Amino acid sequence: MPWPDHLARLAEFDTNTVSDALDFLQIPGATYGLRPLWNCPKIVGRASTIELGPKPDEKPTVHLISPVIDAITTNDRILVIGGGPEVVSCWGDILANAAKFKNIRGSVIDGASRDIEGSESIGYPVFGKGVTMISARNRIVQVDSGKPLQIAGVTVREDDYVIADRCGTVFIATEHIQQVLDLAERIARRQQGMVQAVCGGRSVADVMHDKEFEAIRA
Repeated sequence: MPWPDHLARLAEFDTNTVSDALDFLQIPGATYGLRPLWNCPKIVGRASTIELGPKPDEKPTVHLISPVIDAITTNDRILVIGGGPEVVSCWGDILANAAKFKNIRGSVIDGASRDIEGSESIGYPVFGKGVTMISARNRIVQVDSGKPLQIAGVTVREDDYVIADRCGTVFIATEHIQQVLDLAERIARRQQGMVQAVCGGRSVADVMHDKEFEAIRA
């Protein structure tokens, strides 16, 4: 199935449903602590991975993340950024404006952002651990891109699938996307039926019994 179809199907769900599907399949991917840094909308896309690290010397260098933004030519990208310390910003409003111009869908940072009002003012979604005013300049640099990263305890590779909303961020490895989507559809139908059941007066204890969830496997 072509990538855009996978993205369209993924966009039908929230992170809770996708996380449940990963749980059933015993596949890692759900994270804790990577939440929206302003009241931004859900984002769904493919990962462009960026690894950051300490600046080794005082020589001038290209600003972190900017080479990746310059190189992007498609409209399905989410920047997935790791390796920076939590107390130093990995993102700011100039990068946000550049990313917005390139039709990048959002950024997920295993760290912090600054200038969050700047990202909010242009409607650019940013997910991460927190907000700081401390600049990355002369502190951290881009080490690599397009390589596997550890993000909040999950290995994320270039082109993996990303979904992030108000409950957090989930990554789905490319080779698992089909089975995760198929199972997520079954989970969503089951949960909708359970809501209808309790709203119709059925005992919530019965509706939420483990056996009801296990029936999703059938």
